[in-house]
Amino acid sequence: MDRWLHICAGDVDLSFDPEIGNIRRFAVAGREILHTAHWVGTPLAATAASAIDRHLAGDFLAAPFGTSDLLDDPPHGWSANSLWAPVVRAGNGACATLKLELIRAVMGARLSKELSICAGQPVLYQRHRIEGGQGGLTYAHHPMIRVSPGDHIAYSPKRVAVTAPAPLEPAHRLAYPARSADLSAFPAADGGTIDLTRYSDRAGHEDFVTLVEAAARGIGWTAVSRVREHDIVIFLKDIAMMPVTMLWISNGGRDYAPWNGEHLGVLGVEDGCAAGAEGHRAALSGRSRIGCEGVVTSQQLLEEAGFTLRHAIAVLPQPAGWTGTANVEISRDQCRVTGRGGETCQVAFNGAFFTAG
Repeated sequence: MDRWLHICAGDVDLSFDPEIGNIRRFAVAGREILHTAHWVGTPLAATAASAIDRHLAGDFLAAPFGTSDLLDDPPHGWSANSLWAPVVRAGNGACATLKLELIRAVMGARLSKELSICAGQPVLYQRHRIEGGQGGLTYAHHPMIRVSPGDHIAYSPKRVAVTAPAPLEPAHRLAYPARSADLSAFPAADGGTIDLTRYSDRAGHEDFVTLVEAAARGIGWTAVSRVREHDIVIFLKDIAMMPVTMLWISNGGRDYAPWNGEHLGVLGVEDGCAAGAEGHRAALSGRSRIGCEGVVTSQQLLEEAGFTLRHAIAVLPQPAGWTGTANVEISRDQCRVTGRGGETCQVAFNGAFFTAG
Protein backbone atom coordinates (compact mmCIF):
# COMPACT_ATOMS: atom_id res chain seq x y z
CA MET A 1 0.00 0.00 0.00
CA ASP A 2 1.07 3.59 -0.62
CA ARG A 3 1.17 4.41 3.08
CA TRP A 4 3.93 1.86 3.68
CA LEU A 5 7.56 2.96 3.98
CA HIS A 6 10.08 0.90 2.02
CA ILE A 7 13.84 0.31 2.26
CA CYS A 8 16.03 -2.05 0.25
CA ALA A 9 19.66 -3.21 0.36
CA GLY A 10 20.87 -5.79 -2.12
CA ASP A 11 18.30 -8.59 -2.23
CA VAL A 12 16.85 -7.73 1.19
CA ASP A 13 13.82 -5.46 1.38
CA LEU A 14 11.50 -4.28 4.10
CA SER A 15 8.12 -2.52 4.23
CA PHE A 16 6.77 -0.77 7.31
CA ASP A 17 3.26 0.49 8.02
CA PRO A 18 3.79 3.68 10.06
CA GLU A 19 0.09 4.08 10.90
CA ILE A 20 0.12 1.09 13.25
CA GLY A 21 3.83 0.35 13.75
CA ASN A 22 3.85 -2.94 11.86
CA ILE A 23 6.64 -4.49 9.77
CA ARG A 24 4.50 -5.74 6.89
CA ARG A 25 7.22 -7.26 4.74
CA PHE A 26 10.69 -8.66 5.32
CA ALA A 27 11.86 -10.42 2.19
CA VAL A 28 15.12 -12.06 1.12
CA ALA A 29 15.68 -12.63 -2.62
CA GLY A 30 12.01 -11.87 -3.21
CA ARG A 31 10.77 -14.44 -0.69
CA GLU A 32 8.60 -13.21 2.16
CA ILE A 33 9.76 -14.50 5.55
CA LEU A 34 7.03 -13.28 7.90
CA HIS A 35 3.36 -14.31 8.05
CA THR A 36 0.28 -12.33 7.02
CA ALA A 37 -3.14 -13.55 8.20
CA HIS A 38 -5.43 -14.68 5.39
CA TRP A 39 -8.08 -12.01 6.11
CA VAL A 40 -5.78 -8.96 5.98
CA GLY A 41 -6.83 -6.62 3.18
CA THR A 42 -10.18 -8.41 2.68
CA PRO A 43 -13.74 -7.52 3.84
CA LEU A 44 -13.38 -10.23 6.51
CA ALA A 45 -10.88 -8.01 8.35
CA ALA A 46 -13.75 -5.75 9.45
CA THR A 47 -15.01 -8.57 11.72
CA ALA A 48 -11.83 -8.52 13.82
CA ALA A 49 -12.15 -7.33 17.40
CA SER A 50 -9.08 -5.06 17.34
CA ALA A 51 -6.79 -3.14 14.99
CA ILE A 52 -4.04 -5.63 15.80
CA ASP A 53 -6.15 -8.49 14.49
CA ARG A 54 -7.43 -6.53 11.47
CA HIS A 55 -3.84 -6.02 10.31
CA LEU A 56 -2.30 -9.19 11.79
CA ALA A 57 1.02 -9.62 10.01
CA GLY A 58 4.80 -9.42 10.21
CA ASP A 59 6.21 -8.08 13.47
CA PHE A 60 5.53 -5.21 15.84
CA LEU A 61 6.64 -4.01 19.26
CA ALA A 62 3.97 -4.52 21.92
CA ALA A 63 4.26 -2.06 24.83
CA PRO A 64 2.65 -2.86 27.18
CA PHE A 65 2.49 -6.50 26.12
CA GLY A 66 -0.95 -8.05 25.66
CA THR A 67 -4.08 -6.51 27.11
CA SER A 68 -3.17 -4.21 29.97
CA ASP A 69 -5.33 -4.52 33.07
CA LEU A 70 -3.81 -1.27 34.37
CA LEU A 71 -4.11 1.12 31.43
CA ASP A 72 -6.87 2.15 29.07
CA ASP A 73 -4.71 1.33 26.06
CA PRO A 74 -5.57 -0.91 23.09
CA PRO A 75 -4.26 -4.51 23.05
CA HIS A 76 -0.43 -4.51 22.78
CA GLY A 77 -0.32 -0.77 23.48
CA TRP A 78 -0.05 2.39 21.39
CA SER A 79 3.28 1.15 19.98
CA ALA A 80 1.27 -1.33 17.86
CA ASN A 81 -1.83 0.81 17.30
CA SER A 82 -0.79 4.37 16.47
CA LEU A 83 1.36 6.52 14.24
CA TRP A 84 5.13 6.29 14.02
CA ALA A 85 6.60 9.41 12.38
CA PRO A 86 9.59 8.80 10.09
CA VAL A 87 12.70 10.72 11.09
CA VAL A 88 15.34 9.21 8.78
CA ARG A 89 15.11 6.99 5.71
CA ALA A 90 18.60 6.48 4.37
CA GLY A 91 20.49 4.04 2.17
CA ASN A 92 23.74 3.86 0.28
CA GLY A 93 23.20 0.62 -1.60
CA ALA A 94 25.12 -1.41 0.96
CA CYS A 95 22.83 -0.71 3.92
CA ALA A 96 19.47 0.96 4.49
CA THR A 97 17.96 2.31 7.69
CA LEU A 98 14.55 3.58 8.70
CA LYS A 99 14.27 5.59 11.94
CA LEU A 100 10.93 6.58 13.45
CA GLU A 101 9.42 8.05 16.58
CA LEU A 102 6.10 7.07 18.15
CA ILE A 103 3.77 10.07 18.20
CA ARG A 104 1.99 8.96 21.37
CA ALA A 105 3.69 8.42 24.71
CA VAL A 106 3.61 5.03 26.42
CA MET A 107 3.17 5.49 30.17
CA GLY A 108 4.80 8.88 29.64
CA ALA A 109 7.79 7.36 27.84
CA ARG A 110 9.13 8.35 24.43
CA LEU A 111 9.73 5.49 21.97
CA SER A 112 12.00 5.49 18.92
CA LYS A 113 12.52 2.71 16.41
CA GLU A 114 15.42 1.86 14.09
CA LEU A 115 15.09 -0.79 11.37
CA SER A 116 18.21 -1.72 9.39
CA ILE A 117 19.11 -4.12 6.58
CA CYS A 118 22.36 -4.65 4.67
CA ALA A 119 23.26 -6.21 1.33
CA GLY A 120 24.78 -9.66 1.72
CA GLN A 121 23.20 -10.07 5.17
CA PRO A 122 19.79 -11.83 5.18
CA VAL A 123 19.04 -10.16 8.51
CA LEU A 124 16.56 -7.66 9.90
CA TYR A 125 18.04 -5.61 12.75
CA GLN A 126 15.65 -3.82 15.11
CA ARG A 127 16.53 -1.37 17.83
CA HIS A 128 14.03 0.42 20.10
CA ARG A 129 14.91 3.17 22.54
CA ILE A 130 12.54 3.85 25.46
CA GLU A 131 13.17 7.03 27.46
CA GLY A 132 11.45 8.69 30.38
CA GLY A 133 8.04 7.82 31.72
CA GLN A 134 6.89 6.35 35.00
CA GLY A 135 5.81 2.92 36.20
CA GLY A 136 6.63 -0.62 35.19
CA LEU A 137 6.47 -1.44 31.47
CA THR A 138 6.04 -4.85 29.87
CA TYR A 139 6.94 -5.33 26.21
CA ALA A 140 7.71 -7.89 23.51
CA HIS A 141 8.42 -8.30 19.83
CA HIS A 142 5.71 -10.18 17.95
CA PRO A 143 7.15 -11.79 14.76
CA MET A 144 5.04 -14.51 13.16
CA ILE A 145 6.01 -17.17 10.62
CA ARG A 146 4.27 -20.02 8.82
CA VAL A 147 5.42 -23.51 9.78
CA SER A 148 4.56 -27.11 9.01
CA PRO A 149 3.68 -30.03 11.31
CA GLY A 150 6.84 -31.42 12.91
CA ASP A 151 9.13 -28.49 12.01
CA HIS A 152 12.06 -28.45 14.45
CA ILE A 153 12.31 -25.56 16.95
CA ALA A 154 15.56 -25.09 18.90
CA TYR A 155 16.33 -22.63 21.69
CA SER A 156 19.17 -21.12 23.64
CA PRO A 157 19.28 -22.83 27.08
CA LYS A 158 16.05 -22.32 28.98
CA ARG A 159 15.42 -22.64 32.71
CA VAL A 160 11.79 -23.67 32.43
CA ALA A 161 8.61 -23.45 30.33
CA VAL A 162 5.42 -22.20 32.01
CA THR A 163 1.77 -21.83 31.05
CA ALA A 164 -0.69 -19.37 32.63
CA PRO A 165 -3.50 -20.38 35.00
CA ALA A 166 -5.99 -20.46 32.11
CA PRO A 167 -5.73 -21.10 28.34
CA LEU A 168 -6.30 -18.46 25.67
CA GLU A 169 -9.06 -20.49 24.03
CA PRO A 170 -11.21 -23.53 24.89
CA ALA A 171 -9.44 -25.50 22.14
CA HIS A 172 -5.93 -26.14 23.47
CA ARG A 173 -3.41 -28.98 23.72
CA LEU A 174 -1.10 -27.80 26.52
CA ALA A 175 -2.04 -28.09 30.19
CA TYR A 176 -2.87 -24.88 32.14
CA PRO A 177 -1.32 -24.13 34.55
CA ALA A 178 1.77 -26.27 34.07
CA ARG A 179 5.56 -26.06 34.04
CA SER A 180 8.44 -28.20 32.84
CA ALA A 181 12.22 -27.90 32.73
CA ASP A 182 12.19 -30.42 29.88
CA LEU A 183 10.95 -28.66 26.73
CA SER A 184 10.55 -31.99 24.95
CA ALA A 185 8.00 -33.20 27.53
CA PHE A 186 5.62 -30.40 28.50
CA PRO A 187 2.40 -31.49 30.27
CA ALA A 188 -0.51 -31.91 27.87
CA ALA A 189 -4.20 -31.28 28.49
CA ASP A 190 -4.94 -34.97 27.94
CA GLY A 191 -2.50 -36.07 30.64
CA GLY A 192 0.38 -36.94 28.32
CA THR A 193 3.23 -34.70 27.18
CA ILE A 194 3.95 -32.48 24.18
CA ASP A 195 7.33 -31.78 22.59
CA LEU A 196 7.87 -28.01 22.36
CA THR A 197 10.86 -28.58 20.08
CA ARG A 198 8.48 -29.65 17.28
CA TYR A 199 5.60 -27.70 15.82
CA SER A 200 2.24 -29.30 16.51
CA ASP A 201 1.27 -32.26 14.35
CA ARG A 202 -2.43 -31.74 15.06
CA ALA A 203 -4.63 -28.81 14.05
CA GLY A 204 -7.57 -27.29 15.91
CA HIS A 205 -5.92 -25.62 18.91
CA GLU A 206 -4.53 -22.33 20.22
CA ASP A 207 -1.73 -22.41 22.81
CA PHE A 208 0.59 -19.98 24.58
CA VAL A 209 3.64 -20.90 26.65
CA THR A 210 6.45 -18.81 28.15
CA LEU A 211 10.10 -19.97 28.12
CA VAL A 212 12.48 -18.48 30.71
CA GLU A 213 16.14 -18.02 29.78
CA ALA A 214 18.71 -19.97 31.80
CA ALA A 215 21.30 -17.18 31.51
CA ALA A 216 20.94 -13.65 32.83
CA ARG A 217 22.94 -12.03 30.03
CA GLY A 218 24.13 -12.72 26.51
CA ILE A 219 22.33 -13.41 23.24
CA GLY A 220 19.26 -15.62 23.36
CA TRP A 221 17.90 -17.32 20.26
CA THR A 222 15.15 -19.43 18.75
CA ALA A 223 15.87 -21.31 15.51
CA VAL A 224 12.98 -22.69 13.44
CA SER A 225 13.91 -25.18 10.71
CA ARG A 226 11.12 -25.08 8.15
CA VAL A 227 10.82 -28.12 5.89
CA ARG A 228 8.42 -26.56 3.37
CA GLU A 229 10.48 -23.37 2.96
CA HIS A 230 13.80 -25.24 3.26
CA ASP A 231 15.22 -22.53 5.49
CA ILE A 232 16.24 -21.76 9.07
CA VAL A 233 14.68 -18.65 10.63
CA ILE A 234 16.57 -17.44 13.70
CA PHE A 235 15.26 -14.91 16.20
CA LEU A 236 17.98 -13.27 18.32
CA LYS A 237 17.64 -11.03 21.36
CA ASP A 238 19.46 -9.33 24.22
CA ILE A 239 18.68 -11.63 27.18
CA ALA A 240 19.23 -8.90 29.79
CA MET A 241 16.35 -6.86 28.35
CA MET A 242 14.23 -9.75 27.03
CA PRO A 243 14.53 -12.63 29.51
CA VAL A 244 11.53 -14.60 28.21
CA THR A 245 10.41 -16.05 24.89
CA MET A 246 6.67 -16.52 24.55
CA LEU A 247 5.46 -19.01 21.94
CA TRP A 248 2.07 -18.38 20.35
CA ILE A 249 0.97 -21.58 18.62
CA SER A 250 -1.99 -20.59 16.43
CA ASN A 251 -3.19 -23.70 14.67
CA GLY A 252 -6.88 -23.46 13.86
CA GLY A 253 -8.14 -23.18 17.44
CA ARG A 254 -10.27 -20.05 16.88
CA ASP A 255 -13.47 -20.90 15.03
CA TYR A 256 -14.98 -17.38 15.03
CA ALA A 257 -14.51 -14.59 12.48
CA PRO A 258 -12.13 -13.58 11.07
CA TRP A 259 -10.15 -16.69 12.11
CA ASN A 260 -12.85 -19.20 11.11
CA GLY A 261 -10.64 -22.15 12.04
CA GLU A 262 -8.40 -21.34 9.05
CA HIS A 263 -5.47 -19.64 10.81
CA LEU A 264 -3.28 -22.73 10.63
CA GLY A 265 0.42 -23.47 11.05
CA VAL A 266 1.40 -20.10 12.55
CA LEU A 267 4.11 -19.63 15.17
CA GLY A 268 4.71 -16.40 17.04
CA VAL A 269 8.14 -16.11 18.69
CA GLU A 270 7.58 -13.24 21.11
CA ASP A 271 10.79 -12.21 22.85
CA GLY A 272 10.31 -9.72 25.66
CA CYS A 273 9.91 -8.84 29.30
CA ALA A 274 6.47 -9.81 30.60
CA ALA A 275 4.55 -12.27 32.76
CA GLY A 276 3.42 -14.28 29.77
CA ALA A 277 -0.36 -14.27 29.41
CA GLU A 278 -1.00 -13.32 33.05
CA GLY A 279 -1.22 -9.59 32.37
CA HIS A 280 0.32 -6.24 33.23
CA ARG A 281 -0.78 -6.14 36.87
CA ALA A 282 0.64 -9.62 37.54
CA ALA A 283 3.92 -8.64 35.88
CA LEU A 284 4.36 -5.64 38.16
CA SER A 285 3.50 -7.61 41.29
CA GLY A 286 6.47 -9.95 40.85
CA ARG A 287 4.22 -12.80 41.98
CA SER A 288 3.20 -14.14 38.57
CA ARG A 289 4.09 -17.69 37.62
CA ILE A 290 6.92 -16.26 35.52
CA GLY A 291 8.12 -13.90 38.26
CA CYS A 292 8.24 -16.80 40.71
CA GLU A 293 10.80 -18.43 38.41
CA GLY A 294 13.25 -15.67 39.41
CA VAL A 295 13.09 -13.53 36.28
CA VAL A 296 12.27 -9.85 35.81
CA THR A 297 8.81 -9.38 34.25
CA SER A 298 8.79 -5.59 33.73
CA GLN A 299 11.21 -2.71 33.30
CA GLN A 300 10.94 0.37 35.47
CA LEU A 301 10.54 3.62 33.58
CA LEU A 302 12.47 6.60 34.97
CA GLU A 303 12.28 10.21 33.84
CA GLU A 304 16.06 10.62 33.89
CA ALA A 305 16.97 7.31 32.25
CA GLY A 306 16.20 5.06 29.32
CA PHE A 307 16.97 1.66 27.90
CA THR A 308 17.49 0.02 24.51
CA LEU A 309 15.96 -3.18 23.09
CA ARG A 310 17.93 -5.10 20.43
CA HIS A 311 16.39 -7.85 18.31
CA ALA A 312 17.33 -9.48 15.00
CA ILE A 313 15.85 -12.00 12.56
CA ALA A 314 18.27 -13.96 10.38
CA VAL A 315 17.42 -16.38 7.56
CA LEU A 316 19.66 -19.20 6.29
CA PRO A 317 19.13 -21.90 3.66
CA GLN A 318 19.13 -25.42 5.04
CA PRO A 319 22.14 -27.59 4.15
CA ALA A 320 21.43 -30.99 2.61
CA GLY A 321 20.26 -33.52 5.17
CA TRP A 322 19.43 -30.87 7.77
CA THR A 323 17.35 -32.20 10.70
CA GLY A 324 17.37 -29.19 13.03
CA THR A 325 19.56 -26.74 14.94
CA ALA A 326 21.81 -27.64 17.88
CA ASN A 327 23.48 -24.27 18.49
CA VAL A 328 23.70 -20.68 17.26
CA GLU A 329 26.76 -18.48 17.76
CA ILE A 330 27.34 -14.84 16.88
CA SER A 331 30.90 -13.70 16.14
CA ARG A 332 32.29 -10.37 14.97
CA ASP A 333 31.07 -10.81 11.41
CA GLN A 334 28.86 -13.87 11.12
CA CYS A 335 26.02 -15.93 12.51
CA ARG A 336 27.13 -19.56 12.68
CA VAL A 337 24.60 -22.37 13.04
CA THR A 338 25.46 -25.94 14.04
CA GLY A 339 23.07 -28.73 13.14
CA ARG A 340 22.01 -31.70 15.21
CA GLY A 341 24.23 -33.87 13.05
CA GLY A 342 27.28 -31.63 13.52
CA GLU A 343 27.02 -29.87 10.14
CA THR A 344 27.48 -26.09 10.07
CA CYS A 345 26.30 -23.13 8.02
CA GLN A 346 26.72 -19.40 8.40
CA VAL A 347 25.70 -16.00 7.06
CA ALA A 348 27.23 -12.55 7.38
CA PHE A 349 26.06 -10.77 10.54
CA ASN A 350 26.96 -7.55 12.33
CA GLY A 351 28.23 -9.00 15.60
CA ALA A 352 28.62 -5.51 17.13
CA PHE A 353 24.85 -4.95 16.92
CA PHE A 354 24.21 -6.40 20.37
CA THR A 355 27.05 -4.54 22.05
CA ALA A 356 27.08 -1.14 20.33
CA GLY A 357 25.93 1.87 22.32
